[in-house]
Amino acid sequence: MPNLHLKMKDIPKKDRPRERLIEHGASHLSFQELLAIIIGSGTREESVQELAKRVYMHFEGIELLRDATLEELMAIKGIGQVKAVGILATIELGNRMNRLIANERYVVRCPEDGAEFVMEDMRLLKQEHFVALFLNTKNQIIHRQTVFIGSLNSSIVHPREVFREAVKRSAASIICVHNHPSGVRLQSCS
Repeated sequence: MPNLHLKMKDIPKKDRPRERLIEHGASHLSFQELLAIIIGSGTREESVQELAKRVYMHFEGIELLRDATLEELMAIKGIGQVKAVGILATIELGNRMNRLIANERYVVRCPEDGAEFVMEDMRLLKQEHFVALFLNTKNQIIHRQTVFIGSLNSSIVHPREVFREAVKRSAASIICVHNHPSGVRLQSCS
């Protein structure tokens, strides 16, 4: 049986993910091409692009890949421990970079600003999280803390837990936020 496997060297340079990134920048690559660069190499049976496409399709896109576990990745033929760890490390690096705040502290001018500050991190959580944002006298966030993690639809928090941290941080004000895992709403109160 002839080998119909297309190797990366058989693909024109202008169509290879690494070369496309160098030539056009990372923002011009598809999720599958970025994933192919992260995976690094294919197998004897398929190119890295084909493997990346299978991983992408296995998770039905990038959103479910975000929550992938080591075991789920390694269950995919062609993804061993090294490639799975590389994918997970890249996802975590992206998550951490997404949470970075500029050198200037984040200023809260209205309740929506507080919700926006935590929205990206909280929208995909599977349990209710009660988060407190502690602000200084200029309404800049000086600390963020998950005070309590509840169940799918409830979280019980004692005020002493919130105020203890506020006193410790010398916070001038507090914003409390919790998510709704069963929906996408966030509620805040100050």
